[in-house]
Amino acid sequence: MSQERIKIVGAGLIGTSLGLALTKHGIDVGLENRSKANLRLAIEYGAGKEAEGDYDLVIVCVSPEMTAEVVAGQLAKHPQALVTDVASVKAEIAREVTRIAPEHALRYLGSHPMAGREKGGPGAARADLFFARPWVITPSAATPAASVERLKNLAMQLSALPIVMSAEEHDRAVALVSHLPQLVSSALAARLQSGNEQQLGLAGQGLRDASRIASSDPDLWLQILSQNANLVSPLLAEFKKDIEELLQSLENLDSPGSLAKLHNLLERGNIGVARIPGKHGGKFVDYQLLTVVIDDSPGSLASLLTFIGEVGVNIEDLKLEHSPGAQIGLVEIQVLPEAAERLSEQLTQNGWRLV
Repeated sequence: MSQERIKIVGAGLIGTSLGLALTKHGIDVGLENRSKANLRLAIEYGAGKEAEGDYDLVIVCVSPEMTAEVVAGQLAKHPQALVTDVASVKAEIAREVTRIAPEHALRYLGSHPMAGREKGGPGAARADLFFARPWVITPSAATPAASVERLKNLAMQLSALPIVMSAEEHDRAVALVSHLPQLVSSALAARLQSGNEQQLGLAGQGLRDASRIASSDPDLWLQILSQNANLVSPLLAEFKKDIEELLQSLENLDSPGSLAKLHNLLERGNIGVARIPGKHGGKFVDYQLLTVVIDDSPGSLASLLTFIGEVGVNIEDLKLEHSPGAQIGLVEIQVLPEAAERLSEQLTQNGWRLV
């Protein structure tokens, strides 16, 4: 792959990040973008040079509503190239490419790196954006095996994790794990508009976790949801049933079975969370949580992490929260259950404050 010339169409977050990652591997990257300002910025960042000549692989990184048309144009422009895209919905784009450019459709292979940030544009790009992230490749029954291998190699060279599934399987999966959560988070965050300053001042990490993705680009999500509406709608309908049952139970707490229904939903939530793959994609582990109080000052967090490393305990996950109105930070550390007691004792003996 290192001998290939790769063209990236679209110098936004994903396109520029791809360019940065590929050029670090010494690959000849050409960039094409409708906005000359964004193109110039991506080039100045080191994501490649302005595209010219022919290419072996073309990666289309434009908005979902434009993807099929741009893919068809690149297939015609580069008659020997494999063309892929990074859009987050695959089946509709594949159908549209086949309709627009049936004579070139075998040289198109959809893909979707499951990576991103709340920020967009070339200024937010990072060369390590794809590190350890799934990169879904969606061949059709007629896709040459060699094309699939080329995209697998591309993903692995960028330290991503290639996963092969059909476009329909992909769209069904992202409807559940990405598109439905986006809508639920946005609906929750929209309710915050009715809160006053005093109420919002009590917000904790739970609300921040649940509403974080609500800050995503509404225009981009409108395109994504429009292309996957047929798979998102049934999930939203089932979610609506859960909400309606919750509402009915809360409004009739004295009725027989109301508390049981509430408890059942909360319990099903526990079961659902436990099904999310854990660290490194392995089985979910119920880690032990320790919360350490640190000063909100330079070096405090570094000192804590250094001490834990010296004790010989591995941190499985970490979250930092600030206490409103106080000059302290709350460091939530998740460790293996068998290490929790030893670490707790060591921290306490050495003057660290545990909640």
